Amino acid sequence: MRWLMFAIQNTLRNRRRSLVTVAIAALGTGAILLAGGFALYTYQALEQSAARSTGHLIVGVPAQFTTDEDTPLQHGLDNYQALSSALLADPDVRQVLPRVAFSGLISNGDKSTVMLATGVEPDSEFAVKGPFLNMVAGDVLSTGAAQMEVMLGEGLAKSLKAKPGTSLTLLASTTDGALNALDVTVKGVFATGVPDIDKRLVYTDIVTAQRLLNTTRVSTLGVFLKSMEATGSAQQRVARLNPKLTVHTWLDAAFFYRSVRDLYSRIFGALGLIIGVIVVFVVTNAMAMAIIERTREIGTLRALGTLPSQLLRTLALEGMVLGGVGALTGALIAFAVSMLLYVVPVQMPPPPGSSRGYPLNVSFDAGMYAATVLAMVLLAMLASAWIARKTVHTPVVDALAHT
Repeated sequence: MRWLMFAIQNTLRNRRRSLVTVAIAALGTGAILLAGGFALYTYQALEQSAARSTGHLIVGVPAQFTTDEDTPLQHGLDNYQALSSALLADPDVRQVLPRVAFSGLISNGDKSTVMLATGVEPDSEFAVKGPFLNMVAGDVLSTGAAQMEVMLGEGLAKSLKAKPGTSLTLLASTTDGALNALDVTVKGVFATGVPDIDKRLVYTDIVTAQRLLNTTRVSTLGVFLKSMEATGSAQQRVARLNPKLTVHTWLDAAFFYRSVRDLYSRIFGALGLIIGVIVVFVVTNAMAMAIIERTREIGTLRALGTLPSQLLRTLALEGMVLGGVGALTGALIAFAVSMLLYVVPVQMPPPPGSSRGYPLNVSFDAGMYAATVLAMVLLAMLASAWIARKTVHTPVVDALAHT
């Protein structure tokens, strides 16, 4: 404790030099934490987006995930209502959403174009997922509507010159292989933020989809859990209770998430390496300047009988003090910036392939903060000890003559 107090007093002797060292350590710590927090937020946002799209678990017939269908819903689920009720009995399950995925043509009478359609239970779908679609015109679908309705992607609506209230015709093959047509009304126009998807995507309710396909089946059941952390255990329970079905997690279906995460990992890894190298060199240089400038002081202490090991310990403790104060200051700055971004939103430009920007946020992770602060303290201590190792062993005469 005595040596620590001595080190603290030494750092206060030259406040300007100590302030520069602390500022460098603070900026390095803040930069690392902000970059790491942004990467962490990006991964969390991608995970939530992928899970919200399909559900934390996807339940279906095994062939649904491994074999192409010859006819629509060839590998669909029968009696899905009973299965949904059984799944809802699980304590971790929040909601079960059936989905009917199909493709076909959509026509306004003069022009026909390919559609990728999804049948959903509207009230449950939008209640569980929240505002995952940006409504451009009209309203979202509702359960039990008096007439058969659809929602169109913005690009598809422009292609068909459709707007809310426009009558269109859906054409698709039924489960028997016959061609069926159904007149529908546009309820709303939405944008997903990905123009290529908006040119083809159609939402309708399950009753309309099943009537068009002449079936009572659904493609899969999306199981939404109360927390992302419950995915693994819930998958095991559901699979054990339904051995004839296949239970995938959101990660199994999130091909886009995996590719984007791999790309971002390389980008953030390279960025983190660059920042880390810069911080190491800058902090080491700052500690070297602080120690080399005190060579005559160190020589005087040696002449008074102070041992090299005692000087080395004191200088390492000074590095710990300066690095610790700088790291804590940088952590506070990073935390303040991350909180400020929630209060004062900053919008990022749209990523490639998207037309919608996203908010800039920085996640707070206690483990990352603790590890970064500890690493900065150790870096400052090791830098001080490494630089001081040669200085404290300099002959006393040479140290006293140092200019």
